[in-house]
Amino acid sequence: MEYRPYGRTGLKLSALGFGCMRFPNRGGHVDEDQTIEMLRYAIDHGVNYLDTAYFYSNGESEIVIGKALKDGYREKVVLSTKNPVHEPDGAKWRAKLDEQLRKLDVDRIDVYHFHGIGWQTWTEKLDVRGGPADQMRRAQEEGIIGHRAFSFHDAPENLLKLVDTGFFAGVLLQYNLLDRANERGIAYAHEYGMGVVVMGPVGGGRLAAPSGEIAKLLPHPVQSTPDAALRFVIGNPNVTVALSGMSNLQQVKENIATASDAAALSEADWQQIGRNLDEVKKLADLYCTGCNYCMPCPNGVDIPRNFQLMNYHRVWGLTDYAKGRYADLQHKKIGAETVEAWAAACIACQKCEPKCPQNIPIAKQMEDVAATLGS
Repeated sequence: MEYRPYGRTGLKLSALGFGCMRFPNRGGHVDEDQTIEMLRYAIDHGVNYLDTAYFYSNGESEIVIGKALKDGYREKVVLSTKNPVHEPDGAKWRAKLDEQLRKLDVDRIDVYHFHGIGWQTWTEKLDVRGGPADQMRRAQEEGIIGHRAFSFHDAPENLLKLVDTGFFAGVLLQYNLLDRANERGIAYAHEYGMGVVVMGPVGGGRLAAPSGEIAKLLPHPVQSTPDAALRFVIGNPNVTVALSGMSNLQQVKENIATASDAAALSEADWQQIGRNLDEVKKLADLYCTGCNYCMPCPNGVDIPRNFQLMNYHRVWGLTDYAKGRYADLQHKKIGAETVEAWAAACIACQKCEPKCPQNIPIAKQMEDVAATLGS
């Protein structure tokens, strides 16, 4: 297992981290025996970064982790969790921190995050006098938390602003082969001296499906699409940790094998991957850029989503995933209403076509989508 510096903190973290969001379930609750076995196996085989949050696994994730870290395992890991309070009341934020310490049954959290923040939340709710940011500073001074961090789901340009505050030692964000929007921000945070942890390396399950096209994007042989996806994230030299939300022991073993064999890619390899991905993006944009100008459809068809799924099949080779998600569009919930949003519901009225800046023959393309993904 490779270990990388978490920014300037002095921590060395395993390239693979354990994302503690998808623990195995039994009877509506976390299967504690199976989960503890998985966590301890991962730790025994080199994984030293555990990432959880207050609400994960219906609020049970932190509790089970606390049990797994008994018998000397606490000293072997860097423990990370997240505070979900997004309001200016610093006392509420601190109360949540104290509750998490009790749930985890620890006296210190090594990396502590504001959960899922953006620039507006930071400026209006957190970085206010007597608010959560002040409480986070105080908790660090008391030794209750080791390093200040945030998880991020905002626009990429706002990531740069949050880095520039100088308040944080690390960031947790989304990044994968299908979504490179944060790539510049990752490099920026790394250059600033922050640790960078990536969630969703397999794209929320999209990259779990088989695809020969994805395997071709990397310069070295891969075993599977998830293997390629994990190697891509670990291969980025600006990434500290790639998190994987593992839900059974076999996944743990497979990901440890990949991470133990993966390494930061050479500059030449990285540039080649970038060129490959740029070509794929150009090809996808030929079919639809996702501008949404064609919407709304008077018959309820989700035109951009249908095109996106067709791109997963046609460009990325993720056919099984695309067909499964296409079927979901037959009964799409919009508020209290259920509509047929799949391409099969298109009546070829062509009212959308004059709105398309790429002059796509949408009605004909919807017919192709229905024939291909509905088969």
